[in-house]
Amino acid sequence: MSEKIKETVAVFCGSKAGNDPSFIEDAAVLGRLLALNGYDIVYGGSEKGIMGAVANNAMANGAFVTGVIPEVLLAWEQQHTGLSELIVSTDMHDRKKTIFQMGFAGIVLPGGFGTLDELFEMLTWNQLSIHNKKIFILNTNGFYDHLIAHFEMMSRKGFLYDAPSDRISVHTNPESLVEELVRG
Repeated sequence: MSEKIKETVAVFCGSKAGNDPSFIEDAAVLGRLLALNGYDIVYGGSEKGIMGAVANNAMANGAFVTGVIPEVLLAWEQQHTGLSELIVSTDMHDRKKTIFQMGFAGIVLPGGFGTLDELFEMLTWNQLSIHNKKIFILNTNGFYDHLIAHFEMMSRKGFLYDAPSDRISVHTNPESLVEELVRG
């Protein structure tokens, strides 16, 4: 473990596993590497899918893991009952805001509409200078290739204030993502 003060990273990802085993594998590796490098995690609070893989592997390697889940999803997402801490929020917006406020950076893994909503709100807040937190995308097996290409098109067509790479750091594996996170 590194000799650094513990910091908390916000992780946004799916409560489903997806149909590519590498999504779960990369999530597990990311959770382990974050913990071994002295990071704690805050995430959506589910024990299922990619969320569960990140949380379980982080806790197994010594991280303090906080889940934030809205009341409406307690039964549906099957909250993780073995977390270091579980916060029940009033709604989805409060959940998203709480998770992002607790983390010094945001990491986005594969997921569905909720994950994209979280990514876009972080990017919007960043673009509006509401925060300057680094945003990382773990692009496992090209999951986000089309979205990244769309970001580039938005830039070419004049809809962004700066290059997407100024706001987002894209990685194809958890090792390089954590290396960049550690470097600061």
